[in-house]
Amino acid sequence: MSQPALRVDTASPVPPYEQIRAQLAGLIRAGRLADGQRLAPVRQLAADLDLAVGTVARAYRELEATDLVRTRRGAGTRVRAPTPGPDTDDQLERLARDYIQAARLLGADDARLINALRDALGA
Repeated sequence: MSQPALRVDTASPVPPYEQIRAQLAGLIRAGRLADGQRLAPVRQLAADLDLAVGTVARAYRELEATDLVRTRRGAGTRVRAPTPGPDTDDQLERLARDYIQAARLLGADDARLINALRDALGA
């Protein structure tokens, strides 16, 4: 399975590592990146996005700190499926933040963002 394309807006006030972290976290939580799926190597993703290696490495470390990925020498960085926990409100809030950040990268304003959510809910 290939990894969905990531985008980084260098004009955004959101640091590039956080943009990468948020997009990958959203893809993992939405199930678009499967448990055990290998992420692009840090150097490859940095080259693809024209970023410093340290920027991508920081995004991966942040994901590892929240147990969304695991990194092992020689095996690369792989997705860890999130396990449901009692902090559903916290998870929902994180998902909402990730959605907003991803929508902003697409250039969506508040009205488009809310309309897309309403459409998805069938409301």
